[in-house]
Amino acid sequence: MPPLEEDLFPSTPGKIKIERNYNHTMNRTIHRCFTSTTTMFLWALLLIALTASYMSIQSFVDSGTRYLHHPIPRDHVIIGGPHWEKQIRSSAQIHRSHGLSVLVTGAAGFVGSHVALALKKRGDGVVGVDNFNDYYDPSLKNARRALLATHNVFIVQGDINDERVLSKLFDVVAFTHVMHLAAQAGVRYAMVNPHSYVNSNIAGLVTLLEQCKSADPQPAVVWASSSSVYGLNDKAPFSESDRTDRPASLYAATKKAGEAITHTYNHIHGLSITGLRFFTVYGPWGRPDMAYFSFTHDIRHGKPITIFRGKNRVDLARDFTYIDDIVKGCVAALDTSGKSTGSGGKKRAAAPYRIYNLGNTAPVTVPTMVGLLERYLNKKAKKHVVTMPGNGDVPFTHANISLAQRELGYKPVTDLSTGLRKFVDWYESYYVDDHGKPVNY
Repeated sequence: MPPLEEDLFPSTPGKIKIERNYNHTMNRTIHRCFTSTTTMFLWALLLIALTASYMSIQSFVDSGTRYLHHPIPRDHVIIGGPHWEKQIRSSAQIHRSHGLSVLVTGAAGFVGSHVALALKKRGDGVVGVDNFNDYYDPSLKNARRALLATHNVFIVQGDINDERVLSKLFDVVAFTHVMHLAAQAGVRYAMVNPHSYVNSNIAGLVTLLEQCKSADPQPAVVWASSSSVYGLNDKAPFSESDRTDRPASLYAATKKAGEAITHTYNHIHGLSITGLRFFTVYGPWGRPDMAYFSFTHDIRHGKPITIFRGKNRVDLARDFTYIDDIVKGCVAALDTSGKSTGSGGKKRAAAPYRIYNLGNTAPVTVPTMVGLLERYLNKKAKKHVVTMPGNGDVPFTHANISLAQRELGYKPVTDLSTGLRKFVDWYESYYVDDHGKPVNY
């Protein structure tokens, strides 16, 4: 008999023993029944708790892609093998003296495809990675991939949260630089699928930095922050020294978190880090979810467009920055990034940590932008003007680029009128003349 039962039911001699034995039997039966029921209840509670915890964790992981489907599930992504490695090495081959070997994340995206192409054209080695999700039409991403393929830029289909993909890429190529442009973009979509921003902009960034800090040699990292970090800042123009602790959207919050995270990896692991705060990038091969792109589509097809207006009937204004100017800033950031100072994840000395605004310094109101599109499309827009809802948008953006001018030689040269004209020419060539087929520009 277990010690606990001996203490509860001690033995007694004689007749009393018989009576107590009866009571002892009954009590033991009742006790075992009670103990069994209690144990089962506790186990049931534990099982429910574990199930709830698992579902919570799984929900966090899955919710990041609940509305973002990938053409090929992560488990089915094929990496490695002689042919795959041959494509990687060919794409990474450097064709100029003192050239760079650059991993470009989000390479099938808007900015990523332009930067990858610019680097390749000047003789740098370039390998891309992109998950080709359907946040917007994947056919546009595939068209960008086809364009890059004609210039021998290979894009691996994989997610930056997939450690297998990153590890294998770094095994095949000793990258000197990483241009990190993969991110969940868009301010308003964060109200629909917030977990996708945490999954990509925070968890994905950490996964990538972990790979970079462990690499030998460590690459220098340049990555896309955003002008959104200025949030509710009302001081204009926005300077890098301005406060950025009042984000107006979850997207902005994840980018601000990214700046804090990259600073930590710079401080602890010696990674050379450069953050670039982009201001409303537009141009050919752009993102269909952006206003100038969707307005072009709707005006051309005779559909009404919704124009948001700020409080007191004030027009919204944006520091629209043409893609070619942004690319020059990205390349200059790579060229001046300085070296990382860690080995095997251990920092040997201080490494550069920099943040720059990349804008155009000439904010334009949204109605003015619409007027330019009407002129280039030769068609009047059906306008529906409404007050801006509380969806994370801000009334205006305006970049102070003096630091980037001084340290990167950054000098934007394309005004909105010229840039939109080039975009409309591309749009009509891509969607009208070639019926969606990839075109050179």
